[in-house]
Amino acid sequence: MFYSEKPHLYIFTGHFGSGKTEVAVNFAIDLKRKKPDANVALIDMDIINPFFRSADAAEALQSMGIKVETMLYANTNVDVPALTGKMGPVITDRETYVILDVGGDDLGAKACGYYAADIASRDHTFFFVLNPYRPFTKNIPDTAKIFHEIEDAALLKINAILDNSNLLEYTDAACIAKGSKKVDGFAASVNLPVECRAVMSKNPEAVAAAKALYDDSKLLVLDEYVKLLFSRDYN
Repeated sequence: MFYSEKPHLYIFTGHFGSGKTEVAVNFAIDLKRKKPDANVALIDMDIINPFFRSADAAEALQSMGIKVETMLYANTNVDVPALTGKMGPVITDRETYVILDVGGDDLGAKACGYYAADIASRDHTFFFVLNPYRPFTKNIPDTAKIFHEIEDAALLKINAILDNSNLLEYTDAACIAKGSKKVDGFAASVNLPVECRAVMSKNPEAVAAAKALYDDSKLLVLDEYVKLLFSRDYN
């Protein structure tokens, strides 16, 4: 992956199930590995969805020297999520690479909107994480609706697309190729670049396919850090 030479702010948003939190966590870890002397912080701003949480990865992140700030509800039974007073100073710290994990719809993006002026005042990349196999992002019109709702709520313009085409453990070469074409089509419709392609390390066939299709500088290989609060085993 290519990372800015100077401390930069990276925002990750996307509809439910897009994988944005896993991407944000892996992005922070990969950045720290490539820039071990850099100050790196991850802020969990997802006020909507408690099922996929960057707070789950806090131990792994902190063990690498990555600062972690989470919502007050994270890993608790608190009913109402809340931003903390520590988030603002981290966002405006121009000596730190900051990764924001933002909620996956217009309501969730309002947390980002609260800090819109601070974010806009520094160099930043606002990623829309897209998995074209999810129910509400299977076609361009439905995806565009979510995309623009998030932009309006965040009070910021999304300026990059992140391709996270996958079908979980069923991801294969065909899935990567077909999904990426759909992502490219949506990116063209909103006149934005696809700056990154993500693929899970546990799917060797998918990783090989992605490496054959894309330059390494665009590829983020994901390890699994974020837990579910429920099991996928329904038997």
